[in-house]
Amino acid sequence: MSVEVINPGSLSRGSYSHAVVVGGGRLVFVSGQVSVDGTGKVVGTTFEAQAEQVFANLATVLTAAGARWQDVVKMNVYVRDLTSAKVKLFREIRQRHLLDHQPASTLVATPGLVHEDMMLEVEVVAHIA
Repeated sequence: MSVEVINPGSLSRGSYSHAVVVGGGRLVFVSGQVSVDGTGKVVGTTFEAQAEQVFANLATVLTAAGARWQDVVKMNVYVRDLTSAKVKLFREIRQRHLLDHQPASTLVATPGLVHEDMMLEVEVVAHIA
């Protein structure tokens, strides 16, 4: 597998890569994961608790597909009622799971999700060699 991280010097550096170029292997597209348990019940009443459940769900799907966090090449994040405090907390939680891995990422504020109690949804694309 060849993976090339692209971070042009003329663009600001963040906690993500601006682009990831992947060659060969297998792509895994993970549907948006929300804060629900195996029964479909919403887990957590705080943004932090919901984000942890979302990352647990993502880890479960990635593992089932034979992928790891290091294989994630793209992450899309949708947050209801986005604030700078939520962005900071999300980055901290993401870092705990991805460690120093920084996939290409997008974070979007949204007025609502599939259920009124849900605060965020995260989808990823992974590349397995």
